[in-house]
Amino acid sequence: MEGIPHPIPRTVEEVFSDFKGRRAGLIKALTTEVEKFYQQCDPEKENLCLYGLPSETWEVNLPVEEVPPELPEPALGINFARDGMQEKDWLSLVAVHSDSWLLAVAFYFGARFGFGKNERKRLFQMINDVPTIFEVVTGNVKQSKDQSASAAAAHNNGSKSKSGSKMSRQQEFQTKGKKMSPPPKEDDESGEEDEEDDEQGATLCGSCGDSYATDEFWICCDVCERWFHGKCVKITPAKAEHIKQYKCPSCSNKRARV
Repeated sequence: MEGIPHPIPRTVEEVFSDFKGRRAGLIKALTTEVEKFYQQCDPEKENLCLYGLPSETWEVNLPVEEVPPELPEPALGINFARDGMQEKDWLSLVAVHSDSWLLAVAFYFGARFGFGKNERKRLFQMINDVPTIFEVVTGNVKQSKDQSASAAAAHNNGSKSKSGSKMSRQQEFQTKGKKMSPPPKEDDESGEEDEEDDEQGATLCGSCGDSYATDEFWICCDVCERWFHGKCVKITPAKAEHIKQYKCPSCSNKRARV
């Protein structure tokens, strides 16, 4: 790894910005750029690490030679397990270790610059408000009860004025045989079903991990059935009109390797 050529974060906001940049880079490696990442993790090479950089990019490289290192190091030797397990399991394993590394780096900065109890708590709350890399990679994202309640309230408040236009758009997409906008959740009458909805959580982009917004174009992969921002997978509404069966970059790359 090339060290830290960028300004060292010293405040809670700066550390969180550094965290988000590194996280975005790691998510790219494990989702939209997974083919490139897979090829670079050759088991025949030496111990390799996956680094996320603050510039929202990533790199696979040897661990640094300094002891102790300037920053906490990611999991060592991720390439050795690449061919010894199913790809989705291997990517999930790398994702878990990447989440651990991101926390280690963030709290390293907090310790180095003397964050107090309240600053550390605020930093963790900011980090905890975004899905983990593991959740994004596996598509297993759950909302907290508070977030679910807020989302339900917002949906109920806006449903009276927007439900007609939203349903008409969805019906239009369904008649064309394409899934281009995450379906709105139906209001359930029983408390049991409400709790199930809470566990399922909101629709999140399989690439960047951000939640669904009604003013953005989305498209669903017909293979893995995950939703993606059109901008994240470089698909426009006009282009989607001519796609009979959409496959996300990850599913397309898996088929190519087979």
